[in-house]
Amino acid sequence: QVQLVESGGGLVQAGGSLRLSCAASGDIFSIDTMGWYRQAPGKQRELVAAITTGGSTNYADSVKGRFTISRDNAKNTVSLQMNSLKPEDTAVYYCNAARFLPWRYDYWGQGTQVTVSS
Repeated sequence: QVQLVESGGGLVQAGGSLRLSCAASGDIFSIDTMGWYRQAPGKQRELVAAITTGGSTNYADSVKGRFTISRDNAKNTVSLQMNSLKPEDTAVYYCNAARFLPWRYDYWGQGTQVTVSS
């Protein structure tokens, strides 16, 4: 089992920055890809950014150039640096960890609220 705990959410004005962190514990050796998803009220949960164990990254088009995902394998943490925040970024952000062998399985954090005021 893997437990994920997010931190760093909060209220920030448009144009500001915020850094989210996620700490993984438990059977962390089973984790491959880690990432961040977000869900706004009434909307589908969407992938924001992901990073593999090897460091390959993937970003949603809406956040490219503004958000940066990083990972510290030694500390079992993943972070999301969010710059130039927009009101549209307001959502609950969830840390995600996925393994692919022997089958795909996703672990989720409790979520942390990010609110960007206009």
